[in-house]
Amino acid sequence: MPDTPRLAAVRLVTDGACSGNPGPGGWACLLSSGTHTRELSGGEPQTTNNRMELTALLEGLRALKRPCQVHVVSDSRYIIDAFEQGWLAGWQAKGWKKVKNPDLWQAIAEAARGHTLTFEWVQGHAGHPENERADQLAVQARDEAAKQPSVPRSGPVGGLF
Repeated sequence: MPDTPRLAAVRLVTDGACSGNPGPGGWACLLSSGTHTRELSGGEPQTTNNRMELTALLEGLRALKRPCQVHVVSDSRYIIDAFEQGWLAGWQAKGWKKVKNPDLWQAIAEAARGHTLTFEWVQGHAGHPENERADQLAVQARDEAAKQPSVPRSGPVGGLF
């Protein structure tokens, strides 16, 4: 019987930042595997902190080119509990009703498919070097987004308001 292929191990550290809630926001993630590292970040001129936390996770998962064993490190209990407490599965089963930011949660569920995820909560702004770096990048992205004109969105936006 052939050996089952071993999934590459990836560490994904995520963070989001927002000035006002809603207000300008930024997200960032650090991906590392072996000696390889990658930093990603971005922002939006009008968003919420939860949307930025979710976007950091989503973009980190989207950056993976093949199925991986992903260890997610986050200071967001919302994200971790959604997976570990079964909320995500419940939201899916109920057709994403009564969940804030269903667009992002649906995209995360899709992006997570094929990966094996584990989670670690770290306290934000408490000296964890990777979390501090992700926060620094998210704040920079937020500050850049704040310089952009805010374009009003029409219609409801997945839990933004």
